[in-house]
Amino acid sequence: MRTNGPVTSGDLFIFYGLLKQGASGMPANIDLEAAGEFLGACRFRGRLYNLGSFPGIVEGDTLCHGVRYRLDDTSLIEALDAFEDVLPDDPDASLYKRIKASVLDDQGDTTGETAWIYWFNQSVESYTEIPDGNWPLDAGKTRK
Repeated sequence: MRTNGPVTSGDLFIFYGLLKQGASGMPANIDLEAAGEFLGACRFRGRLYNLGSFPGIVEGDTLCHGVRYRLDDTSLIEALDAFEDVLPDDPDASLYKRIKASVLDDQGDTTGETAWIYWFNQSVESYTEIPDGNWPLDAGKTRK
């Protein structure tokens, strides 16, 4: 599994929280519409937690909801990683880490695609799991 590796133009991402198209809490300084294209709903495996005003995903088997996104302008990756508190030189201290994951369809079958996804990189012990794996679009508040 690749962590915080290089991103190239055309790479896919799965967004499941504040970066989903139309989500409240989307950071104003990150123009996803100008830097790439939202490609529609997808699924992935994990366990989704409510971390207060934003979600976090950790390893698990729940069929979670996400949105596929193609990043064309790689100059945006620095802002995305900064928003997610990814510390490329210190992955253990990062709030999130960016890893490659399989893109799944609604039945949980692989589509053959892989995408970057921001995984929560801290303990979820005191947080509540979201059993259906779907963060509501109106639930977020900007973290920064």
